[in-house]
Amino acid sequence: MTRRWLNLAAGALALTMLAGHASAQDMMSGIDLTSDAFTKAEMSRADLEAQLAKLNPGEVLDLSAKSLNGLDLSKMDLRRTKLQSARINKVNLSGANLEGVVLDQAWALNADMTGIKLKGASLFATQLHGAKLDGADFTNARVAGDFMNASMKNAILDGADLSADEKNQSMGLMRGAFKSANLEGASFKGANMARVFLEFASLKGADLTGANLRGSELAAADFSGADVTGVNFDGADVNSAKLGGIKNLAAAKNFDTVKNLDRARRD
Repeated sequence: MTRRWLNLAAGALALTMLAGHASAQDMMSGIDLTSDAFTKAEMSRADLEAQLAKLNPGEVLDLSAKSLNGLDLSKMDLRRTKLQSARINKVNLSGANLEGVVLDQAWALNADMTGIKLKGASLFATQLHGAKLDGADFTNARVAGDFMNASMKNAILDGADLSADEKNQSMGLMRGAFKSANLEGASFKGANMARVFLEFASLKGADLTGANLRGSELAAADFSGADVTGVNFDGADVNSAKLGGIKNLAAAKNFDTVKNLDRARRD
């Protein structure tokens, strides 16, 4: 396969994966995730360190569409890289610094990103199925990727933009998708979560103070112990959502406009 074909395929699939409610199996169809491009690395950590060391002031190392699968890049400072459409499946990026880095359309399936720094980064159509992002810092980042089954316990998403990109609907609805993700104890203070997909997600003990959940899909999500002070629930769908023990619901906004409140769980 040519790199150009891989890039086009990755981009097309990224659009498909964030559109509608297709199953994971259907979304992965058409892409060979067992191929070398998605399982092997075309450079080592030492190679990457050497290239970074050669950068002149102000230069950025463009790793777009590179295959870095399975590498141990833990605790590396990668702020001077660009990882658009890169394949970093099963990579170890725990404790790494990627603040401000472009990761649009990157593949990070089952990656270990525990404690990663992603402040101000761009994750648009990024694929993070099954990734481990416990304690990750997404402060003020653009987070319109697919985090299905990801572990994001105690992650920080304060001021992040997870909302749907309304202008791109002809190509599929691009938004943060967290189906069955573990978001327990995560912080979403002031985050824009309009039309975000949180079906079956666990938000136990999460801090959603001041977040915008307008039109979000919250079916079967667990909000036990979550703080919703000042949260905008305008038009959100709470079908089968667990709302028992939710904190400061009286201080939320537009909760009277939610959909399927009669089907929400209060236990």
